[in-house]
Amino acid sequence: MDLAIHSVMIPQTDPDAATAFYRDTLGFEVRNDVGYQGMRWITVGPPAQPDTSIVLYPPQATPGLTEAERTMIAEMMAKGTFASINMATANVDATFDAVQAAGAEVVQEPTDQPYGIRDCAFRDPSGNLIRIQQA
Repeated sequence: MDLAIHSVMIPQTDPDAATAFYRDTLGFEVRNDVGYQGMRWITVGPPAQPDTSIVLYPPQATPGLTEAERTMIAEMMAKGTFASINMATANVDATFDAVQAAGAEVVQEPTDQPYGIRDCAFRDPSGNLIRIQQA
């Protein structure tokens, strides 16, 4: 098999705030912005990786969800326990400083982990956990 990661889905509760965070704070390019029935799906990705994307989607559009499940997802997103993504950078300390200066919610300052990596963590505007590690 010859598989590659094309896109990952990260929920968003505010498309404008999500776009601003991933574009302006993280430096991703906006590749697509699709609206349908009052909802928006925004595709973003790092400019140097044109074949890998993050789709910021409205979780309420997930087919088959009950109202109780929608409520649970909203609660988990608010706590930052529903979705996460790990990223890598050549200089985690400089990246941390830039993301923090842009006003992102800090979860963890750069730390040398006992399992051998140095990383930091933030929350995006929807509460998703963004971990950034030293490449």
